[in-house]
Amino acid sequence: MQGVINSLSQLPEADALMYINPQRIINEVLPKFLSAKDLEEMHKAFEEAKTQAGIDPAKIEYLVIAVRFKKPTANLNFQAPELIVVSSGDFSAEALMGLARMASQGKLRDEKYGNKTIGLMTIEPIAKESEKNPLLKSFTELGVVALNGNTIATGSPGYLRAAIDAGEGKERISSVVLNSLVRDPNALLSFAGSPWGSFAKSFGMLGTETTPRAPRCESKIGDFYAALTMDATNFMFRGVSNADNPDTAKILANLYSGLLQYAASSIPDPNAQSVLKGLAITAEGDEVLLRADFSQQMVIEHD
Repeated sequence: MQGVINSLSQLPEADALMYINPQRIINEVLPKFLSAKDLEEMHKAFEEAKTQAGIDPAKIEYLVIAVRFKKPTANLNFQAPELIVVSSGDFSAEALMGLARMASQGKLRDEKYGNKTIGLMTIEPIAKESEKNPLLKSFTELGVVALNGNTIATGSPGYLRAAIDAGEGKERISSVVLNSLVRDPNALLSFAGSPWGSFAKSFGMLGTETTPRAPRCESKIGDFYAALTMDATNFMFRGVSNADNPDTAKILANLYSGLLQYAASSIPDPNAQSVLKGLAITAEGDEVLLRADFSQQMVIEHD
């Protein structure tokens, strides 16, 4: 896991993140839910992917989806957030870049940035629609780049350039955000984000692209972490939300607990009631914690 953390520490700044552990999902979760025939078909598909594309899905170390919100433009227009998907594992990133060029049928054009080459492609239907809806302009282009020998990223071109800069040591993801994302290193998948900070950035509280402004509020209220993990018999969901101070944490925990009880009593489905009643919401320090354990057998039977 330390190698994964070292790799993730070279990502660019992010306002929301999702981390996926494909190896644990493939090797530990899917065998519990798929039939022997389905597992065999899955492994055959993996072998075909390895033969044709040079990548074995079972050898992907991690997938991370990162979202970055942007400040308003100089003319005070809202800008849609940027997104990248980063994957690392036992594969050749350059070989995958070559496959991407072949698959694009000549539509992928190269752009040099630093010591990297980004492959860019215009999404024509979105580009045409963006002429009527300016909010879509951020999604008219898609890029892909090999960040290193075994790490590839795809997504918004501007964010890919930031990822290249981060690889050179510029404006990397903060240790606070990264530590939140990998709070439980055994998670199958986890989420972390700063909704209040994202709102402040997107709606001009921190200024615009051309006019910076000192933040009016340094509160981390709303910063969240959530993860799904498992042991031999159970799936475990854990969530944490920053409440800024212990009093606010207790108020929010009581509010959430009351809403949860109301929801449990209002839903007629017994399975849904069982899931809701299994949720525990508590306040610890300046955080609101959510815990839920549910047996793998219950999931299999419900499925």
